[in-house]
Amino acid sequence: MKLLTLWIAGAFASGIILAGIAPVGLWNCVWVAAGGIVAGIILLRTNRITGAWLLSMLSWAALGGAAVRMEQASVPATHVTRLAAEGKLDLSEPLRWRGRLRSDSMRLPWGTRYEIDLESVESAGRDMRVTGGLRVNFYQDERHAELPVDLRAGDRAEVLVRAREPRNFLDPGAADTRGVLARQNINLIGSLRSTELLRKLDTPSLRIADRLARARGRLLEQINLLFPDSRDRTAVLRAMLLGDRNFVDSQISEVFQKTAVYHVLVLAGLHVAALAMFVFWLARRLRLTVIWTTAVTLVVLGAYLGVVQDRPPILRAALMAAIFLGARLLFRRIEMLNTVALAALILLLARPSALGDASFQLSFLAAGAIAGLAMPWIERSSGPYREGLAHLGDVTRDVSFPARVVQFRLDLRTVSAWLEKRLPAWLAPRVDGFVTAPVAAGFRLWEVIVLSATIQLGLLPLLAENFHRVSIFGPASNVPAVLLTSLIVPLGFLTLTTSFVWGAAARVLAKMLGGLVSGLLASVEWISRWPHASHRIPGPPAWLLILFFAALALLAFFSRAALAEDRLAYPKPRRPWGEAIAGLALVVLALAVGIFPFAPRLAAGQFELTVLDVGQGDSIFAAFPDGRTMLIDGGGQYSQNSGTGSRTGPDMGEEVVSAYLWQRGLKHLDVMALTHAHHDHLDGLYAVLDNFDVKELWVGRDVDSAAYSNLLAYARARGVAIVHHLRGDTFAWGGTSGQVLWPENPLVAPKATNDDCLVLRIEDGGIRFLLTGDIEKRVEGSLVKDGDTLAADFLKVPHHGSKTSSTDGFLSRVAPRVAVVSVGEGNPFGHPSAETVARLEGTNARVLRTDRDGAVTAATNGRELVVHTFVEMHPH
Repeated sequence: MKLLTLWIAGAFASGIILAGIAPVGLWNCVWVAAGGIVAGIILLRTNRITGAWLLSMLSWAALGGAAVRMEQASVPATHVTRLAAEGKLDLSEPLRWRGRLRSDSMRLPWGTRYEIDLESVESAGRDMRVTGGLRVNFYQDERHAELPVDLRAGDRAEVLVRAREPRNFLDPGAADTRGVLARQNINLIGSLRSTELLRKLDTPSLRIADRLARARGRLLEQINLLFPDSRDRTAVLRAMLLGDRNFVDSQISEVFQKTAVYHVLVLAGLHVAALAMFVFWLARRLRLTVIWTTAVTLVVLGAYLGVVQDRPPILRAALMAAIFLGARLLFRRIEMLNTVALAALILLLARPSALGDASFQLSFLAAGAIAGLAMPWIERSSGPYREGLAHLGDVTRDVSFPARVVQFRLDLRTVSAWLEKRLPAWLAPRVDGFVTAPVAAGFRLWEVIVLSATIQLGLLPLLAENFHRVSIFGPASNVPAVLLTSLIVPLGFLTLTTSFVWGAAARVLAKMLGGLVSGLLASVEWISRWPHASHRIPGPPAWLLILFFAALALLAFFSRAALAEDRLAYPKPRRPWGEAIAGLALVVLALAVGIFPFAPRLAAGQFELTVLDVGQGDSIFAAFPDGRTMLIDGGGQYSQNSGTGSRTGPDMGEEVVSAYLWQRGLKHLDVMALTHAHHDHLDGLYAVLDNFDVKELWVGRDVDSAAYSNLLAYARARGVAIVHHLRGDTFAWGGTSGQVLWPENPLVAPKATNDDCLVLRIEDGGIRFLLTGDIEKRVEGSLVKDGDTLAADFLKVPHHGSKTSSTDGFLSRVAPRVAVVSVGEGNPFGHPSAETVARLEGTNARVLRTDRDGAVTAATNGRELVVHTFVEMHPH
């Protein structure tokens, strides 16, 4: 069976997936695997091949499940996460951590980062042995202007810091930040308040990993020195050569995402292929033997793997290169799909959980699309003609080619003979090269186009699922990007290597390298400005993903079968119906993914309101019985460096609010409302305006504020109608009625304040909701004094539960059954205050907090109110 490794890897991966669904124990998987092997051998000896094959696949699937269980059980007893979960380590207070730097201290736009492999911690007056990884950030601004401690990989250090486990935002659709960091062996994070709290202990004998990490740090410094006056080129080169994307600003990142060439900033197979081909070519030019050429290429790839970040795609590509080069030494022709499958199997055996990594999925899907579709298409289209260019003048070779290629060679000879008569005699011996070179270049360009289009097609559903973006001109933008990347990577490492031995030559190479990077940036930025270059969509439903990949596999099967038929000495007349039908089905399914013509996932005939977990901020989503939707506030930036203005946390609008809306299958919003112009309510709305079709932006009192004016201008530029609402305004949607209770002053406010908040009260039948924004006791008192109807079953607690809100008189009038506090975990303001929580509990309300309970959803049919939290629905 030619694709045996592919079947084995598929069965092993299936076992990993099933183990994540079914609660099967380790030993059950082991016994199933052993039983399958024994039974398979018995069937094989009785010549029952099909049954033996099925049992072998079952055994591999069981081994996949066993591998998952073994990985889960391999967490050591000293691991920080295990100690914290068992209550043996108190992370609520600053502790003295000790360990070895895994990399040089990283100077970032906002400060310095240290990553430490932990060895011990001083807790409760005693030293405790621990394992795991700690990331410490030191934010430099006007309050912390001191120089950071300069540490190198392998140094032992001690740091006094309050460390915490990374936190995921507890919302449907939110990213698994904790899982992503855990896969990088980062289990705790902390902020260093002063450099005096960090000190170097000693430098023990350096390990190989330490030396490679130091080499990486030195290479990053060298890039900065070679390009001191070009921030963008430096950032792109740091990303493309060594995987450091910390300096790539959001605008450049977005441009690369819009044009579907972000993969050139993420180390992957393209980078490995470019470097390996350059080393291989250079070794052959130096006339090294096949063995030495292979050895040198593998050593260079091993060193590259040791110094870069973003290693999963690089591991895949490096393994594939090693398998290919090893087979070449043995004069074996290997099947590309088997090579991809073998690399995947090796990585999954080492770490089964890698199957859930988006980088793993995208990397192997791209490689599979190349092997299964692009290569057969290339070999059937340009491949025979490209081979026909060799030894054009040797007519004795014509008999080894198909008739169409023979005719192609005859035509080129005719052109060559015509040119030979018109060129000087000294150029006559080279005339065949003049003819074949541009034709060969055209074929290579065609192959790059086929590769680009195939990869874009194959990755489409995963890109939509993980990044919610479809690039219309991805294949076009990838052609120059791939060609330039194939030059930038080898030239970049040649420039870096030269810079250590010959500065003048390195500066010349750096100018050439800078020109190529500038060309890459210019091409990407130009294409990104084309109308409708990309659009944002929800992730496709599971059934659509299954159908898409089934059609993709069928198309690959028929394409490979057609290629095998072409290779026969006497091919049969072809009936390409299978390939055509599979291709048509794939195009239809791709359109369904890209357009997403599906209705949002909303409960018909119900009013639903969800208070999202956006950290220290507010964002509320409401869906009305008639299908209309409203978003109230969009959260803000998690934190920001006041000295540099650089953002040091996620964009709530993009990474939390938009992710939630996409998870609900939404592409547009009827209303987006801003309660008031404070950043923790306003900043996230920019991303929502970018990502969704918004009809109206509701605001209350106008404010003489740059942040407010900029948001309104941004909305108007996107065709959003600005609607002002003041006290007394009403609306009615799908059987619900809404009333604006505040603000009442129509004059422009000199600055944004909590007491100018847009306050809404919504009724659906007998169930009432009161959404208060950040109002404080003065407005609460006015609402009580003026006799407004405040009674509500569901209360969004004012101002994150601050002690200046939720007064006794106000709460007694509201008398909520459910009170939700939107608050950030460990926020510096002490929200919610103990006094406020006590007052809320005194009303006999069920008090929920987004920092502990996650997103809180309330749904009603007008008669009953059902409330559930994210943590209740996702207890693990």
